Amino acid sequence: MAAGQFFVISILLYAAGAGASLLLGKVDRYANYVASVAALFAALTGMAWAVPVVAGGDGFTLDLTGFIPIAKLIIRVDQLSAFMTLAISLLTAATSVYSLSYLEEYSGKGKGLLGFFMNVFVGSMILVVTTGDAFYFLFFWELMTLASYFLVSFEQEKKESINAGLVYLIIAHVGTALIMLSFLIIASKTGSYDFATFKEAPLSDGLKTLAFIMAFLGFGAKAGIIPLHIWLPQAHPAAPSNISALMSGVMIKTAIYGIIRVAVDFLGASDWWWGLVVLIAGAVSAVLGVMYALVQHDLKRLLAFHSVENIGIILMGVGAGMLGAALDQPVLAVLGLMAGLYHLINHATFKGLLFLGAGSVLYRTHANNMEQLGGLGKRMPITALAFLVGAAAISALPPFNGFVSEWYTYHSLFLAAKLGNWWVTLAASVVIVMLAFTGALAVMCFVKAYGVTFAGSARSHYAETAREVPSTMIAGMFILVFAIIALGIGAPWLAPYFSSIAASVLNQPAVPASSGLIMYPAISSQGTLSTPLIAVLLVGLVTLPLLLVLLWGGFGAGKRMDEAPWACGFTYSSRMGYTASSFAQPLRVIFRAIYAPNTRVKGPRFTSRSYFEGRVHYESHAVSLWENYLYKPLVAAVMRTGTRIQKLQAGSIHLYLLYIIIILVGFLLMATR
Repeated sequence: MAAGQFFVISILLYAAGAGASLLLGKVDRYANYVASVAALFAALTGMAWAVPVVAGGDGFTLDLTGFIPIAKLIIRVDQLSAFMTLAISLLTAATSVYSLSYLEEYSGKGKGLLGFFMNVFVGSMILVVTTGDAFYFLFFWELMTLASYFLVSFEQEKKESINAGLVYLIIAHVGTALIMLSFLIIASKTGSYDFATFKEAPLSDGLKTLAFIMAFLGFGAKAGIIPLHIWLPQAHPAAPSNISALMSGVMIKTAIYGIIRVAVDFLGASDWWWGLVVLIAGAVSAVLGVMYALVQHDLKRLLAFHSVENIGIILMGVGAGMLGAALDQPVLAVLGLMAGLYHLINHATFKGLLFLGAGSVLYRTHANNMEQLGGLGKRMPITALAFLVGAAAISALPPFNGFVSEWYTYHSLFLAAKLGNWWVTLAASVVIVMLAFTGALAVMCFVKAYGVTFAGSARSHYAETAREVPSTMIAGMFILVFAIIALGIGAPWLAPYFSSIAASVLNQPAVPASSGLIMYPAISSQGTLSTPLIAVLLVGLVTLPLLLVLLWGGFGAGKRMDEAPWACGFTYSSRMGYTASSFAQPLRVIFRAIYAPNTRVKGPRFTSRSYFEGRVHYESHAVSLWENYLYKPLVAAVMRTGTRIQKLQAGSIHLYLLYIIIILVGFLLMATR
């Protein structure tokens, strides 16, 4: 069966799953089953056509105008589109299996509606990355936005969900308006909305720059780059965890696809400073994203800020690739873009896994606050293992996939630093340091997240009574565990395909990305790496001590003691252990200017002679500088403007008719010029 036929079948399966879920809405159990199974088979069908296109490079074009007879609907698939479809389908397959049991949590809350929007959401993402027309791109982009909005605000009884959905909708529509302006600028010179003509648009340098800026800001709002990220840490925790995995894992990556498609494919990455802007925006987002993640107590909110961080890392690679394209450095161009694309799918797998792990914790404990958890490694050992793999991958520890893509990102940055352009050399050198700092903080953050959540002893009744999640939820998580390991250990075999995808976008030959078991960045003097050999070495380092213990039988080991820790004369309580707050306290002190903590203390003042008087209540929250100094003043200005404009609404029909006549006369005068 041809790839185009598989494509149509996959889209029809998403549509059928959405429709059937809506029709069975009153029977929650069947609605959930139909929606999840339809999404699973649609995802598998999507992978069936995407893998051959990614591997072979032969795309296809379909004219589907008859399906939606509004405008010409062209599906145009190349390696980049197929790669994005593969990433979306892989994560959808895992979340669909996971959802079979997870959505039981929403019984009686309209699972039919949830299944409907989930299928519409995923189907629209596939169509966004495969459509070949600006009109339908915006149509499906808006459909994706609206479906995800309803999923974010699904739990209408929660004020946080309503507010998160509203903030997301506002930011998303501002971004859509900017994307539309970018497309209109390009289309004004082609006379067509067909993406095939956009590549040949006779734009002046000024119009190219304007189109790039509009597109970067518009797609950046969806991607969550700082300071356009404000919706992301609110929306992702509010959505059901399977939807959070899809939003963080692949939805925000459609924005990366948009940036690459417009800036590199349509506009040819014309000016070197475009790449510099993308590189710096990525570095700032990565550092600030992980810094804000470190001070979070809510597990899903912490993961949401890490999405900001990883979008930044992806943009570092894309920015380096754009620099290479603009400065006629083909190796840097392919290597940078390849690093960004590799990290894109890597982040989809490990962030999807982490959100599913957080959802499993929420499913059994009904708590997202890490301060109320602890000890879950004993009660939910399989979930703990899956979360640990995701934590190691996002921390870029070998031999997992996050290490590979960050390794390529480092190489692209070192290569950029060797270029003759002084500004590029300076920026690349600083960004290398920022990436290293980001990596160190990411490790620290996930030591905290895993340790406080799964290690130690239970700090609440919820954690005390938790048990392992159902088998389908475990299966969904372990699909991603295996993907993480495969993308890491299999890097020498997979890297050439990523190089081929990057080269196809740049319209130039691929660069050597591996040789046998060894990966290298086309310049062997910069270093080589073999993830399979690293994996063997690490397994050996772990098993060797165990073998020694077995051989010597624990000779010389002391007697095990199970005594409670000494607690200064008080009875030990699990509340005395390290908390999420105390773990991050040194960083809060060092970077006080960034966190701007809001602290409140209630209770009696202590003196040297009143050690044990009363009870003290202490609260400290990190305040978002962007909220306080950018968005709140902006909202206040809009409200003031609205109040002034409201005076025009006098309630007089005659006055309104006068306004209409004045506007019409103005348009007529403009038309006659």
